[in-house]
Amino acid sequence: MTQASLDETALTWKRHAEQVAGQHWPEASLYVVATPIGNLGDLSLRAWEALRRCDAIAAEDTRTTRQLLDAWGISTPLMAAHRHNEQQAAELIIQRLSGGERIALVSDAGAPAVSDPGARIVRQVQAAGYRVVPLPGPSAVVAALMASGATRDEDPGFAFAGFMPSKPLARRKWLARWLGWTIPVVLFETPHRLQAALEDLRDLAGPDRVLTLARELSKRFEEIHTLPLGQVAEWLAQDAHRTQGEFVLILHAAPATAEISDDLSPDQLRVMQALLAELSVRDAARIGAAATGVPRDRLYQWALRQSP
Repeated sequence: MTQASLDETALTWKRHAEQVAGQHWPEASLYVVATPIGNLGDLSLRAWEALRRCDAIAAEDTRTTRQLLDAWGISTPLMAAHRHNEQQAAELIIQRLSGGERIALVSDAGAPAVSDPGARIVRQVQAAGYRVVPLPGPSAVVAALMASGATRDEDPGFAFAGFMPSKPLARRKWLARWLGWTIPVVLFETPHRLQAALEDLRDLAGPDRVLTLARELSKRFEEIHTLPLGQVAEWLAQDAHRTQGEFVLILHAAPATAEISDDLSPDQLRVMQALLAELSVRDAARIGAAATGVPRDRLYQWALRQSP
């Protein structure tokens, strides 16, 4: 890049920064600021100005946020506002808002109060009569959806389910509930639970159901791939790096023609009840499918609903 280009870039940045700085920044307000999910370049100019201008920043992890602030040359004082002190943090924030201060709220990455701490603080600030100003920005949910093709402009609905339960039975029951939706479902999962979660998804939704796996979003090794659940294990096995990082999973909506009634015939019901009396849900569904001809994923969901 030439010196002339650098000078022009600096002038453009300065002009826009001055425009943002000249906007209305109300006092006695909580600024809920979305921060990068991996790429520091995704911090918006408005978020940068808010973090500079506020009197303090309430952060999920002050060490993580300090790294972001240092990278952007921001020296605003930090205070802790995480899952274990959210009530006390809310009280302190309200006290400072009563003095006319501006307070920013951030999580480690992405949008605060959306699958991250902060919602209690927002509710209590609103209840106390103070303004809450959202500053939109990076979101792992939206980023994954943008690259998945799972939604359509004529039918844009989707459900955000967040992190799956860690215990196997609880996870399968939880997934069975979300699979009842007729729209794409966005899920989070960690690397060490990924394989078990994907096996449950395949058993519950069937091998033909389409899944998008998005990992390391906005980072150097970002990878986004869409394929049927029955092919996921093979795809992951092709490269050990594919099981590393934080994952967003998007279970695409099932085709309308794939919807099947939950009713079982009396004979099918007797077979499944006998199998469940002796076997696990997974084994009962597998053997029941061979014995009755009913699809395994349908029997799996039915069996989960029978478990206490």
